[in-house]
Amino acid sequence: MGQGASDEGRAPVLDVAGLQTRLARFADARDWGPFHTPKNLAAALSVEASELVEIFQWLTPEQSARVMDDAESAHRVEDEVADVLAYLLQLCEVLGIDALAALAAKIDRNESRFPVPGA
Repeated sequence: MGQGASDEGRAPVLDVAGLQTRLARFADARDWGPFHTPKNLAAALSVEASELVEIFQWLTPEQSARVMDDAESAHRVEDEVADVLAYLLQLCEVLGIDALAALAAKIDRNESRFPVPGA
């Protein structure tokens, strides 16, 4: 069974490594590898993050909290989140960063830097 396929109605099992492999295969099949430098991927990540911000730019806090209630805006948000994640995973792949390990280490550092008040 390939990544993204389901078995008898079960949801596919998704994992970071599998998604990175799919992204790499997609780019390789289109000869995009030479363009996927750390600089270009970081720039693309920034552009996609800006497109996500653009959706919320003129919304009130209340409107932004309800953005997923509308099917069209929800679809736009999900697409931009996917684009941000795709470029982030590709950047991690190119640089040899384990994204989940980096996040876990950062949370550990933040827990030390910002202790719970009164604890």
